[in-house]
Amino acid sequence: MKKSILTIARFTFYEAVKNRLFVLTLAGLLCVLGLTEFVGELAITEANSIRAILLGSGMRLFAVTTVALFVITSMVREFNDKGFELIASLPFPRSCYYFGKFLGFFLLSLVIAVATSLLLLIYSPASAVSLWLISLICELAIIISLSLLCLLTFSNVTVAFMVVISFYILARSIYAIQLISNSPILEFYTYSQQFMRMVTDAMAFLLPGLHDFTRSDWLVYGADMNDIKMVIIQTIIYLSLLSAAGLFDLYRKNL
Repeated sequence: MKKSILTIARFTFYEAVKNRLFVLTLAGLLCVLGLTEFVGELAITEANSIRAILLGSGMRLFAVTTVALFVITSMVREFNDKGFELIASLPFPRSCYYFGKFLGFFLLSLVIAVATSLLLLIYSPASAVSLWLISLICELAIIISLSLLCLLTFSNVTVAFMVVISFYILARSIYAIQLISNSPILEFYTYSQQFMRMVTDAMAFLLPGLHDFTRSDWLVYGADMNDIKMVIIQTIIYLSLLSAAGLFDLYRKNL
């Protein structure tokens, strides 16, 4: 069983290499770096801090988008080429297929995260970048599980990618939305305001707190180990939930 998982993971990673994804990733990262340098030249003071924040934000979004797109398109291609039916016909459980694909995609995200962190060393100290890297790896792991779940549920590239991106944007902005709903401009409260506050509080409770993941200010002011601990705890919880839901959809999928 362990050998099957490693074999599937290896071929998944080889697919990324064969499709020259890392070459495109390097080109994209260099473009983000060039844009950061251009914007940083416009800064009057603390140019390196501004560059670090811009580069961290841009590379985080680039990494999330790249990983989500590759996971979804790779899985769709495998389903269309009947690769899943071939693997499912072999004498091992479907969970091996799921965890093998997850491991292969995770290795891909690990390479992308390390590449982004190496570029960030230009502007930020290694201690801050290392903690930022750990948080980015956790964030990408959640995105991989969510992408697998959405693809297995919707079986459509456009819908699955839009759901992943919408989930990501909402999870990163839900804290700000919650603050706005709990602090209205008007002093009096209406039933609609109370209802919206209950809805936002419920969404904030269910969604992962991605606003605490891979924060750009860590690259300038450093990060606290307690913040990283909370990131790891949330990652374990949501990986377990998303993996369980993904396995459920995978097992009920007809050959």
